[in-house]
Amino acid sequence: MITKEKKVEQVRRLVELFNKANAYYFIDFTGMTVENTLQFRRELKKNQMELKVSKNTLLERAISESGKLGNFTGGFRGPTGVVFGFGDPIQPAKLLKERIDKFQQPKFKGAFVEGVVYGADQLDKLASLPSKADIIASILGSLNAPISGIVGSINSLMRDLASVIEEVAKKKSS
Repeated sequence: MITKEKKVEQVRRLVELFNKANAYYFIDFTGMTVENTLQFRRELKKNQMELKVSKNTLLERAISESGKLGNFTGGFRGPTGVVFGFGDPIQPAKLLKERIDKFQQPKFKGAFVEGVVYGADQLDKLASLPSKADIIASILGSLNAPISGIVGSINSLMRDLASVIEEVAKKKSS
């Protein structure tokens, strides 16, 4: 049994992570081997994510204290881990989907991403969303296209003008 001081420290650390992260994915890691879990943690760390496992009561207290998830209280059943995402908020969904497709573990319980709660049945939807980097690239590409068109039109006009001036110069010299 863990002491009250350790519980308080664990809640404090979870609150800190909730305040620092921009996406929270809740998982059930039942059946995952130690080796599989360690490999999963390493993969998460490489991608600016972190997995924390906690008792549900402590997790729910941390959610409440952080105030980051509004009136979401959790209501978790069974072992619960939280994947905290610190970079692209959609990347954890892609990584979880890939892992679940490959190993059938961990089980996805839900997520809180960009102020929206996603249920256990919505991992596919989340994983199919484009990343922030993809969205930004798409927007910049869309903005760049008209500019490229304008530059092309100006270049075309300049070539036409140069051709006209050249023709006029030839006629005057003959």
